[in-house]
Amino acid sequence: MRSNPRMREILRTTDLTGLSDRDIPLMFREVVERGWSLTAAGGRVLTDLRPEAPGTYVDRLAEETTINGRGMTDYDLPAAPDERTPLLVRRCLAYAFACLRKAQEEFGDTQVKAYVSLSFADTEEALLTSHVTFCTPLPDVRPYIPDLDAVTDAAVAEISLEGWEGWEGCAAGS
Repeated sequence: MRSNPRMREILRTTDLTGLSDRDIPLMFREVVERGWSLTAAGGRVLTDLRPEAPGTYVDRLAEETTINGRGMTDYDLPAAPDERTPLLVRRCLAYAFACLRKAQEEFGDTQVKAYVSLSFADTEEALLTSHVTFCTPLPDVRPYIPDLDAVTDAAVAEISLEGWEGWEGCAAGS
C-alpha cells in the first residue's frame, strides 16, 4: 500500500486487527458479491455500480473511476473524530480489499488498484467522510493520483492486492 503522510498517520493509529468482510456495510457487501464486469471499452467495473445507459468518458481511467467510485456509508457513525475515524477506515479498507480479491478471482490478475480518500466535509459539522474507487493502471494514461505525497487536503491511499500480505483477516477474506 502506498499512502500520503496524512493517511500514514491515520493508519498508524487505527487498529486493523481482525479486519474482515464484517466491517463492510450490507449494501457494499452486495456490490462485492455481484462482482466485476467489462465495459465495451474494456473498463473493469463493479457490476452493481454500472449505469443502465453507458456514458461517455475521456478514457478508460475516467470510466473506471467514475463508475466504481462511491462515498462510504457513514450516517450511522459517531460524529466525534476519535470514534468515527477508525470505524470509517476499517469500512473503507475492508471494502477495498474485498473488491480487489473479487477482481483477482474474476480477471485472473491483480491489476486493479483501489484508492481510498478521507477528508472533512465542507459543511457546518465538518464530519470526516470517505471515497473509495477502483481503476486499472494503463501504460498510455496518467495515473489516477500521480503523486500521493502532493495531496495535502485529504488522506489518500493506493491499495493493490499485493499490499495486503500479512494483514490479519484480509488474505482469507473472513
